Amino acid sequence: MNTTFSKPEITPARRAFYDRLAPKNVAPLWEVLARLVPAQPAPEMVPVLFEYEQIRPLLMEAGRLLTAQEAERRVLVLENPALRGQSRLTQSLYAGLQLILPGETAPPHRHAASALRFVLEGTGAFNPGEEPTVWLDGLDVPIVNLFDTSFLERRPEEEGQVERVAPGDALARYGSNLLPVDFVPERPSSPVFTYPYDRTRESLDVLFRNGPLHACHGVKMRYVNPATGGYPMPTLGAFIQYLPRAFAGARYRGTDATVYAIVEGQGRTSIGDLTFEWGPRDIFAVPSWAPVRHIAESDAVLFSMSDRPAQIALGLWREEAPMS
Repeated sequence: MNTTFSKPEITPARRAFYDRLAPKNVAPLWEVLARLVPAQPAPEMVPVLFEYEQIRPLLMEAGRLLTAQEAERRVLVLENPALRGQSRLTQSLYAGLQLILPGETAPPHRHAASALRFVLEGTGAFNPGEEPTVWLDGLDVPIVNLFDTSFLERRPEEEGQVERVAPGDALARYGSNLLPVDFVPERPSSPVFTYPYDRTRESLDVLFRNGPLHACHGVKMRYVNPATGGYPMPTLGAFIQYLPRAFAGARYRGTDATVYAIVEGQGRTSIGDLTFEWGPRDIFAVPSWAPVRHIAESDAVLFSMSDRPAQIALGLWREEAPMS
């Protein structure tokens, strides 16, 4: 079965016709239909690996060059090589590494975008600790900007919430928290959910001891919104999985391009024809519909995030597992 569209031959008469269309700001669909409606996902982004030990010195250098107040958010944006200058790691997700130094508080602000934070090192947030805190930021900024619905409020007079965190902890904050000044909600409009890693790790161990491994994912859990039982946010999903030593997963693919952060262990992941070797705190991105396969050289824990909730809500999400 032919699953692609073919463009008609361009004749001199047709070319002349197209030239007359352009000044009217109209164009022939048949010339672009194959690009607009591909037979399967054709992402611009490419697989990419960020080795934390190579990026960390640059992040600390940024800490010496700029204060948290000067930078607003002292973050190194993780850019996809195929999407340079767009501040995107996937088509729909922004990701970056944020640094908070001991004694610092980042200037408070609120925005329409929703945010996930996964702590990579340190024990302080709005940092009362004695060591640097670094976390992975994940935001749905590209989705918000797609709809031209970005809003921002800076409230210098507000105090930042001081909360102790530890490596492996996850935090989620709803967006859409900019409300009319006369609106008083019954519940906070921008809830923050914290997922301590020690409890998460314990749950992974219990599932590992009491159930079979998934052929592709090992033991995998989904972070949930405690108020609804759904995903942490309408546009962002977060997951964590345990791969026991010597686990060799079957190939899997899904339409949600995914960002992974390594919490524990060593291993490698094949994405199409590429293979990335990873260790603790490394980060890598998998494009939509790319075959992916994880192999653990030691007991490993992988955190991941994607736009799966948005795709599910729109009836677009699809997965294929296992693949032969």
